[in-house]
Amino acid sequence: QVQLVESGGGSVQAGGSLGLSCAASGYFNVGKPMGWFRQAPGQEREGVASIAIFGRTTYADSVKGRFTISRDNAKSTLYLQMNSLKPEDTAMYYCAVADVGIAPTLRPREYKYWGQGTQVTVSS
Repeated sequence: QVQLVESGGGSVQAGGSLGLSCAASGYFNVGKPMGWFRQAPGQEREGVASIAIFGRTTYADSVKGRFTISRDNAKSTLYLQMNSLKPEDTAMYYCAVADVGIAPTLRPREYKYWGQGTQVTVSS
């Protein structure tokens, strides 16, 4: 049983920063990409950032230059540093582990394991 537990969400004013963590446990293929997704009320889940095992990354255009994804393979932990936050970043943020390919991907359908999510709220 694979378990992903996110932490670090909260409320912040626009322009502020937050750091998210995702601790993974159980048996899964550590060679697969990991990613962060978000979903705002009434909207579809969208990919925010993804990282492959050796550090290759991809980001949504909306967060490029502001968010940084990283992973510690020894600790099975995924991170997302979010700077210069905007109100439109408000959403539930989820971490996930893919089960196809090795390249980073922002397609939710390519992910098999999901966390329960952590709320990020950015006020103007």
